[in-house]
Amino acid sequence: MYKRFYISLSMLIAVLAVTAQAPEMNFTVSMKEPSTHVYEVRFECNGVKKEWVDVKMPVWMPGYYQILNYADNVSAFHVEVPGGDTLKWEKANYNTWRIYSNYADRLNISYNVKAVRHFVATNYLDEERGFIAPTGMFMHVDGLISQPVTLTIEPYSKWDRIATGLEPVKGKKYRYSAPDFDVLYDSPILMGNLEELPSFSVKGVPHYFIGYKPGQFDRQAFINDLKKVVEAAVDMMGDIPFKHYTFIAIGPGGGGIEHLNSTAVSFDGTGMNTPESRKRMLSFLAHEYFHHYNAKRIRPIELGPFDYDKGSRTDMLWVAEGITSYYERFCLKRAGLITEDDLLKNFENHIRAYENKPGRLFQSVAQASYDTWADGPFGRTGDDVNKTISYYDKGPVLAMMLDFKIRHETRNKRSLDDVMRTLYKDFYQAKRRGYTAKEFREVCEKTAGVPLSSFFEYIYTVNDVDYAKYLGYAGLTIDTANKPVPGAWLGIDARAKNDTIIISAVDWDSPARLAGVRPRQVLKAIDGKPATMQLLGEVKNKKAGSIVKLQVEQGGVLKTVPLILGTQFTRSFTIGKTSHPDQLQSVIFKDWLRINP
Repeated sequence: MYKRFYISLSMLIAVLAVTAQAPEMNFTVSMKEPSTHVYEVRFECNGVKKEWVDVKMPVWMPGYYQILNYADNVSAFHVEVPGGDTLKWEKANYNTWRIYSNYADRLNISYNVKAVRHFVATNYLDEERGFIAPTGMFMHVDGLISQPVTLTIEPYSKWDRIATGLEPVKGKKYRYSAPDFDVLYDSPILMGNLEELPSFSVKGVPHYFIGYKPGQFDRQAFINDLKKVVEAAVDMMGDIPFKHYTFIAIGPGGGGIEHLNSTAVSFDGTGMNTPESRKRMLSFLAHEYFHHYNAKRIRPIELGPFDYDKGSRTDMLWVAEGITSYYERFCLKRAGLITEDDLLKNFENHIRAYENKPGRLFQSVAQASYDTWADGPFGRTGDDVNKTISYYDKGPVLAMMLDFKIRHETRNKRSLDDVMRTLYKDFYQAKRRGYTAKEFREVCEKTAGVPLSSFFEYIYTVNDVDYAKYLGYAGLTIDTANKPVPGAWLGIDARAKNDTIIISAVDWDSPARLAGVRPRQVLKAIDGKPATMQLLGEVKNKKAGSIVKLQVEQGGVLKTVPLILGTQFTRSFTIGKTSHPDQLQSVIFKDWLRINP
């Protein structure tokens, strides 16, 4: 008995000792003069006790696959210990500050963050509102990213509201907690005199919509539709993995980024009173909401734990983003907010955007996923656009094909929905990790009950896609015939800047490109006349086979380029229905669209 008591007491003392030594991380963010666009950050780091300590600022935000170099906005870095003694530090690399702490128990770190870009992945501050992109605001101690962290916000005195997915500390106004830095980094923060739209609950989980000047429109009708979209996503997955969710509307702009239990979106209510613009916004919000399942929890294994120093590359963004784009429209269709025709036209647009670009000849969707850090999510710009694609275009089309293939092979007993639920259950819930590319394929093939080699070739190659085969499983047809475009084809896009015509893009295999015309050249003259946008537009009125002489300038060198106008061909990829579908085709199509027999 005494021996057992002694062992238990020893274990208790050991546990208490470890607990006492656990590092504590506390942040305070203030903004005393928001007109300066500068946040003041205080970072209290307790219990590290090392000869030197590295603190790091991430270089990117998960969900936005671009290097943002947040450290460039940091200034006035300073470190003290209790009592006021200043510690020496040096910049170890582009995003790391090395503090010579000499085993100090407490470090009081302070720094400023410049916040001038109004965007969902960057910090912003002015007299009207502040937005915190956490990876660009909060440093972490190298090796201690799994430590709990608290955050206190000291908002500008004229503001009264904060919107975030972080958990508030009970009884402490504007104080929040996160179990680790991954959660902190996944929780954007909006501050100001914000407005809240009517909230709603799904399966007992509250959903909030809070924003900066969200505009005037029928807010209740909009929220009613948004609730239907959320219900459609939840009904499919069967689980809500958080206690609350917040749509954070940061104001006008472009883009949105998914987070664990929130999304930051550009939103100012513009056009919300027209049916089409409202459907576009609901589709956009459906995309970001569905991401909390697909990308945040159902995720490629490379996307967590994250490499905040250089980004996390994966060739599976066609799943994380492309399949999410597939389901964004299905959330609206299953919610009864768009028609069958709306849905089919959406897929036509995706196919057309992919197929009518030459990038399909050079880059697979897996390569586009991996290279997004250099190419951007929609492919490269300028002349390089001709050799890249967007996984936002090919991804949802592949998802549709995979869905139809699974339904066909199982006689509509299973679908892509089952793949997503299996991934959620087996990897997120059971294994608490992401899936590998091999495991994703295995789940798809197990669901379909057959090998899917032919389908997965489309992921890793630039092979021509047999749309007719896969759409045919649902009794659908597609028009892939090449048809001439009216008017003569030159193949130049241009823009006017201060009375100068600058060539912005040149079509692949166009008369202009074959003659040596390239983006960023200045178009000086057309057939001896000073170039204007009107004159350039009139070229299409000429006949194919006509000779046109362009004078272009690049690097101060003028040259005259003669070329022969051609005829451009394009494909509509219009999706229709077969006139006599068989029983299985009819069953698949109706179940796909949730049409009652």
